[in-house]
Amino acid sequence: MIARITVLLALLLLAATGAQAADIAALTAKIQKQYQSMNSFSADFSQRLQNATSKETEVRTGKLVFAQPALIRWETVVPEKELLVVGKDAVWNAFPEEKSAYRYSVEEVLGSKTMLRFLSGKARLSEDFHIQQEPDATAGQVKLRLVPREAEPGLVLAYAWVDERTNMLTRISIEDFYGNINDLTLSNVTLNAKTSPEQFQYTPPAGYSIFDNEALQGKKPQ
Repeated sequence: MIARITVLLALLLLAATGAQAADIAALTAKIQKQYQSMNSFSADFSQRLQNATSKETEVRTGKLVFAQPALIRWETVVPEKELLVVGKDAVWNAFPEEKSAYRYSVEEVLGSKTMLRFLSGKARLSEDFHIQQEPDATAGQVKLRLVPREAEPGLVLAYAWVDERTNMLTRISIEDFYGNINDLTLSNVTLNAKTSPEQFQYTPPAGYSIFDNEALQGKKPQ
């Protein structure tokens, strides 16, 4: 009898696991379809950066805009102004108070597992990660635990919260190899927001120090 119960429990567990896998596959397909079908979106953001060594936490707030195919304008207002522009040909990260601007290649930034890869829809969840659904999501959202199939120093574990109504990512939390946390929450999300090509172009003002990607070891976009 005990053996039969054990087998039955094992079969029920397999069935539940299979059902969850099917649900996750369906959800990730909906997310991918949403990001591919929309023209743009805008949102306010709150970003929490936590240093694993010092335990210090910094909170940044601002606004971001996304437009197809993978254009992003990310403006931080608090605690200090910072502008990140992912354009067609280059990525610029500008710091007005320092009067400096850093230039990256688009492939370098969107090709690695950074926050920008999630926001641009370039992260293929089902292909890039082993996925499990977490039980502690708030109402109307699904929380996913993402373990990269190929870990990078910048991402060893992530969590993603998905709006069940829009199939949009509303929060992403990334942990790197050192245990540092980059946690981004989006609010006031507007789908198919009005954008202009000028929003995704950037030219450093006169007097700015400009650093190309060979000198970017210390500051890489998140």
